[in-house]
Amino acid sequence: MTVRAVGVNHIAFEVRDLDEALEWYERYFELTLRGRHAKMAWIDLGDQFLALSEGGSEAPDRDRHVGLVVEDKEALRSALIAGGEAVAPGGHLRVRDPSGNQLEIVDYREVQFSKTPAVLRAMGLDGLEKTPAAREELRAKGIDDG
Repeated sequence: MTVRAVGVNHIAFEVRDLDEALEWYERYFELTLRGRHAKMAWIDLGDQFLALSEGGSEAPDRDRHVGLVVEDKEALRSALIAGGEAVAPGGHLRVRDPSGNQLEIVDYREVQFSKTPAVLRAMGLDGLEKTPAAREELRAKGIDDG
């Protein structure tokens, strides 16, 4: 018997210094801290969350990454560049946090990833509209209702 995976509840990153990591994430993202202990913190991402755990000393993997969805990829790119982060001036947007965790930043409007209307309202994002290409991708999967 197999069980269907239905989504991602959270992403867990190991960080070298929890305070440094939280300061970095707060510099570039509006965030709500779900909770914090001495060596762990949880950042809400709507109905999901990012778990940060202090410890470990492994070097970052060159290709492993997490795709993080934002309301405006280009606004974040501008903030990252202004903050001195090493990111490309256009196209794909990838950045590493201070511990080397790689984030691939994608714009909510351009991908099939969707939040329910209730979650979007609660996040203050109910005005975000998908691009025609993203809506078609959703329709092809029988997901889009409009």
